[in-house]
Amino acid sequence: MNKVTHIEEAIATIPSGAVVMVGGFGSPGTPFSLINELLRQGQKHLTLIKNDANEAGIGISKLIEAGRVDRLITTHIGLNKTAIEWMNTQRLEVEFHPQGMLAEKIRTAGAGSFGFLTDIGLGCEITREDQLLDWEGERYKVEMALKADFALIHAARSDRLGNLVYEGSAMNFSPLMAMAADQVIVETPECCEPGEIAPNQIHTPCAFVNSLVLLSLLTQEYAVMEHHVRH
Repeated sequence: MNKVTHIEEAIATIPSGAVVMVGGFGSPGTPFSLINELLRQGQKHLTLIKNDANEAGIGISKLIEAGRVDRLITTHIGLNKTAIEWMNTQRLEVEFHPQGMLAEKIRTAGAGSFGFLTDIGLGCEITREDQLLDWEGERYKVEMALKADFALIHAARSDRLGNLVYEGSAMNFSPLMAMAADQVIVETPECCEPGEIAPNQIHTPCAFVNSLVLLSLLTQEYAVMEHHVRH
């Protein structure tokens, strides 16, 4: 099945109030064009799940600055002074998780499980008593899986069926998020015919992809941030 879709149609499936995972590790792997279209269409009251908040003025920070995001689930926002200010003035709710923990919460959802046990965070103020249980004589914290309604992903390469290849640090979260969301929307600068990507090179199989947006078909306005993804 050909997954290629116009960017307007793909993003229009996201309603206000949706929970949206956003791939990327800083700028690399961030789906800037999909984010720009989400900003243009005006969906609001979003919950975003991303490793970071990008830097002020780019990526998901543009959605935050426009007042479209109610809640951000992340590992750090230290590179974004605007996000820090919005959090401190209570205009943005921010939920922090250690980076490995966030990745595992997402991976667990993608694997079809509901949570996992860990000894990380025991005795810390971030751990509540109702999160603890005893198992085989030891005490553990229960971490719940983290899923989303949608995932926005940047792939370095794809075929028209939606088999994806990532580059560099985009591998850190994008494959996990593609498995943990109900609907997966992907942008890519390079699309080939089925069979041109060797099976052992595919990072995310097409079964997890719903819509594929070709950056080569977009205007310069949408593709203006593409150089950030590769550096």
